[in-house]
Amino acid sequence: MSDYGHALEFGLFPTPDAGAPDRVLELAQLADVLGLDLVSVQDHPYQAGHLDAWTLLSVIGARTSTVRVAPNVANLPLRPPAVLAQAVASLDLLTGGRVELGLGTGAFWDAIEAAGGTRLAPREAVDALVEAVEVLRAMWSGEGSVRVDGTHHRVVGLHAGPRPAHPVGIWLGAYKPRMLRVTGRLADGWLPSMGYADPEDLGPMNATIDEAAVAAGRAPEDVRRLYNVFPGPRGLRGRPGDWPEQLAALALEQGMSTFVLGTDDPALVEAWAGQVAPATRELVEAGRAGAATRPPEAATGGQPLADQAPSQRAPVSSTATPFVPTPDDGTRLTGELAWDEAARPTYPDRSGSAGYSDAELAAPRHLVEVHDHLRAELAQVRDIVDQVARGMLSVGSARSAVNAMTMRQNQWTLGAYCESYCRVVTGHHTLEDQAIFPHLRWTDPEAAPVITRLEEEHEVIHDVLDDVDRALVALVAEEDGALERLRHVVDLLTDTLLSHLAYEERELMHPLARHGFH
Repeated sequence: MSDYGHALEFGLFPTPDAGAPDRVLELAQLADVLGLDLVSVQDHPYQAGHLDAWTLLSVIGARTSTVRVAPNVANLPLRPPAVLAQAVASLDLLTGGRVELGLGTGAFWDAIEAAGGTRLAPREAVDALVEAVEVLRAMWSGEGSVRVDGTHHRVVGLHAGPRPAHPVGIWLGAYKPRMLRVTGRLADGWLPSMGYADPEDLGPMNATIDEAAVAAGRAPEDVRRLYNVFPGPRGLRGRPGDWPEQLAALALEQGMSTFVLGTDDPALVEAWAGQVAPATRELVEAGRAGAATRPPEAATGGQPLADQAPSQRAPVSSTATPFVPTPDDGTRLTGELAWDEAARPTYPDRSGSAGYSDAELAAPRHLVEVHDHLRAELAQVRDIVDQVARGMLSVGSARSAVNAMTMRQNQWTLGAYCESYCRVVTGHHTLEDQAIFPHLRWTDPEAAPVITRLEEEHEVIHDVLDDVDRALVALVAEEDGALERLRHVVDLLTDTLLSHLAYEERELMHPLARHGFH
C-alpha cells in the first residue's frame, strides 16, 4: 500500500456523442466553471457514433479557460506519432499549456484494421508504443532533427517541433505486466479504468510499476496514478456523499491521485466538483497529517454529504479560511453605467463567512477564481488596445507600406483576442443563467431578487460586448474616430464588468456556500 503524495485532481470523462455535440461541450464548460482539473474523451476513430477526439478537444480548449484536456486514451495505431506530436503541441500552444496525452497500444483490432490500421500482436503493439514515445518526446524537444529507426515507427530526419507550451505528460493506459513495466520506465502517469483494473487489483499493478521505475533509475512518485471511475455496482458505491471515503482510501492506500469521473449527468458533475472533490481532499489531508480518517457517521451524522442541510453540518469555522469577496473601489472610467448601483437588491444575511467549512466555501471561492480569470483577461484586452493606439498614432502619410501591413496585423490580433475574450465572458454568463441561477433561485428564495438583477446585468454586459465587436469592425474599416470609439467601449466594458463581478461575489457568498452550484 502506497501514497505517493501527489496533490489530488478531479476530472470528467464524458461520452463524445456525435448525436449530442452541444451536450458534450456544455459538460466541458460546466467542468471548467466548477473548477475541475481535467476533461478527457475516448478516442475511437472507427466509431461512427463518436466525435473525432482531437477536433472535440480543440473546441473544448477554445471554449474553456482553465481546465486541462486530454485523450483518454489516444488510439496510437490510427494516429502516427509524428503527426500526433504536432497535434498535441499545437493544441498545447493554442490553449496556453492545457493539454496532456493519454496513450494506448490500441484495442478492437478488427475495427482498427477496417479503418486502415495495421493489426498488431500484443507484443508488437507494446513495441510500437515504446517507439512512439521516443518519437513524441524527440518531436517535442524542438531541437534538431528526429531519427527513430523503429520496426513500427520510422522517422528519419524530420525537423523537431513545435515545442509545446509546457512539458506534456504522457499517461499510459496499461494493464498487463509488460505494459506496466513500460509505464514505470517511461511514462509520466498511469491511467487505468474501473472495470479493467478494479480497486483490489491496483496494489499489485502499482508494485510492478514501482519496481520498473526504480530499475530505470526513477522514483515511484515520478509516475502519477490516474483512475477513470464510474458510478455503479462495480464502481463508486452509493450516492455522491458516499464517494469521498472510497476515493480517500484509494489515494491513501493505493496512491491514486487523479480521479476522472465517467458521466454525462450535469447534476453528478456538479456534485463531483462541489461536494466530492473538496470532501475527499479534506479526508486525504487529514490522513496525510496522521489524523485518523473519520468514519461516515462521525463525518456526516450518518447522512450522505449531498443530503445534509447546512445547519446539520459540523461547524468548522475555527479552521476554515475566511472568504473575502473582491472589493469594488468605486472607480469608474466613463460614468455611464446602465444601472443604478445603489438600487441593487442585497441578500438579507450580511454576516461574514464564519461558520462555513472550507468544503462549503469551495463554491464561492471558485466563483472568484473564474472572475479573476475574466479580470486578468480584461486587463490584457486594455493593454492590447493601448498598444494598438500607440502604433496607430505613429502612422503618418509618410509611413511605408511595410508599416501599414504591420498595423493591419496589429488590428487583426486585437480583433481575434477581443473576440475570444467576449466568447469567454458570454459562456460564463450563459452557464450561470441556464444552470446555476435556477438552482439557487429554487433552493434559496431569499436570493431570487439578487439573481434577477444579475440576469438583467448580464443582458447589459452582452450589449456592451456587442458594442466592442462593432467598434472593432469600424477600426478594421478605418472609419474616422474608430479608435477613440473602441477605447471608450472598452472603458465601458471595464466599468460594467468589474462592478457586476464584485456585486455577484458579495451577494452570492451565502447562497453558494449553503447550496453549492447544484
